[in-house]
Amino acid sequence: MNLFDLSGRVAVVTGGSGTLGGAMAKGLLDAGANVCVIGRDGDKAARMAASLSPDGARAMAVAADVVDRDAVQRAADAVLRRWGRVDVLVNAAGGNRPDATTNPNQSFFDLPMEAIRATVDLNLIGTLLPSQVFGRAMAAAKQGSIINISSMAVPRALTRVVGYSAGKAGMENFTRWLAIYMAREVSPAVRVNAIAPGFFLADQNRAMLVDQATGALTPRGQSIIDHTPMGRFGHPADLTGALLWLASDASSFVTGIVVAIDGGFSAFSGV
Repeated sequence: MNLFDLSGRVAVVTGGSGTLGGAMAKGLLDAGANVCVIGRDGDKAARMAASLSPDGARAMAVAADVVDRDAVQRAADAVLRRWGRVDVLVNAAGGNRPDATTNPNQSFFDLPMEAIRATVDLNLIGTLLPSQVFGRAMAAAKQGSIINISSMAVPRALTRVVGYSAGKAGMENFTRWLAIYMAREVSPAVRVNAIAPGFFLADQNRAMLVDQATGALTPRGQSIIDHTPMGRFGHPADLTGALLWLASDASSFVTGIVVAIDGGFSAFSGV
C-alpha cells in the first residue's frame, strides 16, 4: 500500500470546488498530499479547502479562471511560495453551456459560435494552460503526474453536447501528445494520463438527468441507466482508486492512457 502513499507531496486540483473535483481533492488529501483547490469562485473554493483541512495546514484555495494565463500563473506562484513544489496536477475544471447544446428549440445550425468556442476553450485550453504553467514546475523537478478529466463524450457520440464533445476530444488527444512530449523531452518520470468518468450526478447535469420535482429519472437519465450495465450513476468516491493509482508511484510505468470509470457504459453496444 505504500505505493499509493502521497505523504509530503503537493497536489493541485482545478475545478476543485465542484462535486467531482472536490471528491478528488479529498481523496488526494486522505492519501497524504497537501492540496490546493482552484476554482473561479474564490469563496466556494475556500469553503472546499476549509472542509478538507479545517485548520488550514494541508489545504489552500486560490481563485483562478483556467483559461486566464495570468490567473493560473498567480495560482502556481502561490502554491510554490507555500509548499515549494507541485507533484500532482488534476485538471478537473470543465463543463458545458446550455447555449452550446442542441435541444428541440435550438438546432445545431443555430448554435452561437461564441458559445461553442467558450465551451471548447474551457475543456481544452482550460486543461492545456494549467498543464503549461504547473507542468513547468514538474519539468524543473523532473517528476510529477498530470491527470486530465475526460468524458464518455469522446469514445461515444452523445447527443446534444456538440461543443463539450469537441473540447473533451481535443483534450484527450492533448493528453497523449503531452505524455509523449514529457517522457521524451523532459523526463520519463513526468507522466500524463486521463480519467474518463461515466455518468455521475453533479450540479451541472442533475437537472438533465433527474426530474427536480419528482426525483424520477428524466428520459435522458433513464436512457443512460439503460446503457450502463452496472445500472446506476457513479458516486464521486468511485473516482478515488484510479486517481490515487495515477497520482502515485503505483503507476510509475503508466503514461498516455485514458481510464474509463463508467460502470461498463463504453463497453456496452446497447444490444
